[in-house]
Amino acid sequence: MPFLPLYLEQLGLSDVGQISLWAGLSLGVTPAVTAFMAPIWGRLGDRYGRKIMVERSLVSFVVVMAAMSYVTRPWHVFALRAVQGLFAGYGALTLTMAADSAPREQTAYAIGFVQTAQRLGPALGPVIGGMVAQAVGLRRAFLVTACFYAIAAVLVAIVYDEHAVVKRSPQGKTGQVTFRDVLAFENFLVLMVVIFGLQFVDRSFGPVLPLFVATLGPRGSEVAIVAGLLFSVAAATAALGNYVCGPLLRRGSARGVIAAACATGAAGVTGYLLTTDALWLALPTAVFGVAIGTATTAAYTAATTVIPMDARGAGFGLLTTASLVGLAVSPIVNGLLGATSIRAVFALDAVVLGALAILVSRVMISGALPAPSAPAPEEI
Repeated sequence: MPFLPLYLEQLGLSDVGQISLWAGLSLGVTPAVTAFMAPIWGRLGDRYGRKIMVERSLVSFVVVMAAMSYVTRPWHVFALRAVQGLFAGYGALTLTMAADSAPREQTAYAIGFVQTAQRLGPALGPVIGGMVAQAVGLRRAFLVTACFYAIAAVLVAIVYDEHAVVKRSPQGKTGQVTFRDVLAFENFLVLMVVIFGLQFVDRSFGPVLPLFVATLGPRGSEVAIVAGLLFSVAAATAALGNYVCGPLLRRGSARGVIAAACATGAAGVTGYLLTTDALWLALPTAVFGVAIGTATTAAYTAATTVIPMDARGAGFGLLTTASLVGLAVSPIVNGLLGATSIRAVFALDAVVLGALAILVSRVMISGALPAPSAPAPEEI
């Protein structure tokens, strides 16, 4: 997707404004539609099984990506990206499958492991995509992408054993839990706010970080190198945060871990306001990354303790909607704010994370969250 503007240029667009417009619309329509559809696909997953829903999504992506290589007009790209959003939703379902499959004491580790993969995908994808596009061309790169989705679909079909999960699930409740019921679960609305806020802050760096690096001294190609290094540090440390969340939850409550991680993230972002050397930004970036990764995994893990297994698809779908709304809103708000002051973006991030820490510590009910190390439920 980072090379979509180049592809639009191959389709006949020459005006930079038109390329930017179609690229923005095409990149934005998928998460927008997915945000609406994720809870619906999750609810269907609760009713008919997560595995078939994930396979449905992956197979549809094979078709859409293959079709991308044959488009001839910019609006074709936009239409296919809209269809992609319509059939998406496997991200929330894979988190649900990880939570359902793991023993109770390993839930945080399972969710963190999948989230690490979700972070590494976007981090490595542009590099791999660049090499593929150079080797086979932009059009055929979409066919290669379709092959990746096909491999994923086959992997899920062969390896994932949904019958083992069904044995652990309470029977006879499917279809009784509505979206309103899910929203009424203790702490669920708080967790939605937390995930929205974390995504809002996490995505705020994209529009302004290279510009901020440029104000601290580096020039020309050095800006791209330093900014790329910082993005890599953020992705790697966030993955580390996903991993360390499990041990932290075994020692303390989800409320304490989320609040402490948000406060730590606020301290890391504040370091951006105090740093005057671009290379020193690596330290607050690492602190911020670990904190974001830890808080995100802890929030999803906390959700598994308040959502019944037969409603987790709908619950995780709603949490994904909150995440995607944060993903959509953040670049717009912070882009406008960055136009007036780049440091104001980091100040807002610090305020948001600090507010989340206070909200969780004051509002979240710790007693309703069973300890992560509780014994696994007996098989039925």
